[in-house]
Amino acid sequence: MTAGAMAAVRAGPAPGPVGWAGVSLGAIAWYMALPPVLVRTAVPSLLLALAAVAAGVFAHRSGERRLGWGAIAAGVLGGVGAVVATESGEGNLEDVFVWSALFAAMLRFATPLVFGALGGIICERSGVINIGLEGMMLMGAFFGIFGADLTGSWLLGALIGMASGGALAVVHALFSIQFRADQVVSGFAMNLLALGITGYVFIAHYGDQGTPDDIPRVPVVTLPGIEDIAFVGDAIGRQSLLTWLALLLVPALALYLFRTPRGLRLRSVGEKPRAADSVGVPVIRTRYLAVIASGLLAALGGVYLSIAFLGSFNENLTAGRGYIALAAVIFGAWRPGGALAACLLFGFSQALAQRLPAFSESTAVLFQALPYVLTLIVVAGVIGRTRPPAAIGVPYVKE
Repeated sequence: MTAGAMAAVRAGPAPGPVGWAGVSLGAIAWYMALPPVLVRTAVPSLLLALAAVAAGVFAHRSGERRLGWGAIAAGVLGGVGAVVATESGEGNLEDVFVWSALFAAMLRFATPLVFGALGGIICERSGVINIGLEGMMLMGAFFGIFGADLTGSWLLGALIGMASGGALAVVHALFSIQFRADQVVSGFAMNLLALGITGYVFIAHYGDQGTPDDIPRVPVVTLPGIEDIAFVGDAIGRQSLLTWLALLLVPALALYLFRTPRGLRLRSVGEKPRAADSVGVPVIRTRYLAVIASGLLAALGGVYLSIAFLGSFNENLTAGRGYIALAAVIFGAWRPGGALAACLLFGFSQALAQRLPAFSESTAVLFQALPYVLTLIVVAGVIGRTRPPAAIGVPYVKE
């Protein structure tokens, strides 16, 4: 046996793979008690959950603290979920856990979050905090359906909605960049401004009647040859055009940020703006463009809500989705791939919350809070563990 092999034996298993194995075991522990497996005793799941916790403890003690806590949490949640599932009726479980329907709903709920999160990444990578994602998304939601109603075209409505979010972003950029106001306060002001503008125009134009039922809708893309495949067809065979656009924008933005000179300049403005300025990068202009781009993308998320997902508009339609998108930015460490994973997680929780009232109609309202509770848990778990852009929130004064 070589010296390297002997050292590997003495070192034992690597904590990283053990930690991920613990996360997987926790998920399997819960899955065993759900359809289609439906093991009606909690003992096997509890054994797997205990193994997941043990793997998490090992990973934590070996230096992989974040992954270790993740495996411990997965084991505990998997065990608790399995106990709850085995105590529930099989009929209720089969009504709720239709996996193809849950996956399709997850994509639908995640789509506006993905647009908002991508906008937040662009903005905050340039060094400007954008709490105003909620307001920009709300502007896009109302003016998207308003424009579609006036013009008779969903495409023109989408462009009008994006323009409204971009206009609000310009105001945020003026206060944050030009006037060097507190960026968090400016973002909250944008949210209140959007709530007031959309509420006033909505009541003034539509009154108590609400938006009409014949609004042009964003088309649904049917994948030929896939929609008839079991599970896959039900899950992704019929999704909105904007859903596919959101998914395509994730690798496109990652490529732009980390593989192009312009992306490097954008990130340098958010990390070391004075050094970027010294080599000729226009810091102020770059930040303006980044904030406006974030408004356009966030507004497109709102457009999806009104003229693709719901086909209608109500006051405060976004209902905090902009804040959830901002949480996805933080959870994803300001990277498109990580933000997508967070959006899918939040989207799955919303999809699950929509179906959980099958267990108990009296607690249906409580179930609707699940995505927001999950958001709080996720943000509390990652705050201080991820590193934001170094110059975020710091106004730049050119010398």
